Amino acid sequence: MQIVDLRQIHSRTLEPLFEEEARHWMEELHWDYRPSLELVRKFIDSRALAGYAAMEGRQPAGYGFYVLEEHKGLIGDLFVSTRFSQEQVTEKLLDEMLAAMRAAPRIERVEAQLMPFGATLDPALISQRFRLHTRQFMFLPLEDAQMTPAPLSRGLNLERWSDRVFEPCARLMQLAYADHVDGDINDQYRSEAGAMKFLRNIVILPGCGQFLPDASFVLRPATGDLPIGMVLTSRVADGVGHTTQICVMPGYQGHGLGRRLMEASIEALRARRFRALSLTVTAANATAVRLYETIGFRTIKSFAAGVWEAGGL
Repeated sequence: MQIVDLRQIHSRTLEPLFEEEARHWMEELHWDYRPSLELVRKFIDSRALAGYAAMEGRQPAGYGFYVLEEHKGLIGDLFVSTRFSQEQVTEKLLDEMLAAMRAAPRIERVEAQLMPFGATLDPALISQRFRLHTRQFMFLPLEDAQMTPAPLSRGLNLERWSDRVFEPCARLMQLAYADHVDGDINDQYRSEAGAMKFLRNIVILPGCGQFLPDASFVLRPATGDLPIGMVLTSRVADGVGHTTQICVMPGYQGHGLGRRLMEASIEALRARRFRALSLTVTAANATAVRLYETIGFRTIKSFAAGVWEAGGL
């Protein structure tokens, strides 16, 4: 097996992998991954994507890429065909990417949230000293949604998303995820600047499907400017939405506001004739998992979110 730098090949070389990966995303997760893969093709062909491909002769067995930003690295994707020894190829690709990231100046942290198809990635991540957090991919046919709509408390307004709330929603995220497990998984949640990057990736860039402002909402006190809750929704396939972010300000949690936000998003999707909604949640966030289950979501896949930190055990 040969490991090749992605900047030395053309995207056509990996086409069998792209087709297989897109098929897994659609069949297992109801997600049209082709737009994301089209971006990967463009970056590979412009020699702008850092990563590696595993080749068995002329046949591509797997590929992975990563991004470096300031103090951390992020593994963007790692896919290995089921036609090859997945554990072996996964380990080789992961070894190459991590060696390159750890050798980069000032890199103190590496994050990975990788959707495995065919084989678990956990042993390879553990061997590389990653801390793992179980994440659940949950799915809801909208016709099965258990709705219990209730009027909002007096003094709260539910508003559709507007770009005017970028900055206050970044502040909301930073406060909502203080001392939260998801802040360990994604350190963008720990600061307003990081939360702003996250929001822009969701809303402006194609970071997670096509953003749907008509199915995204903020909760705001009638007498204040700072939102106390929000839900963001994107389209990830024909008739399928995905909740990319939902959070409620500490102090307002435990009063049904998260459910009200989810139901507003579901109602908006139904009005647009969507048929399903998905989301991901950290298993340790038991309160959120129970909420989604009472609405009708069911876990259809579990995967690990991993974090490596320099000097960590």
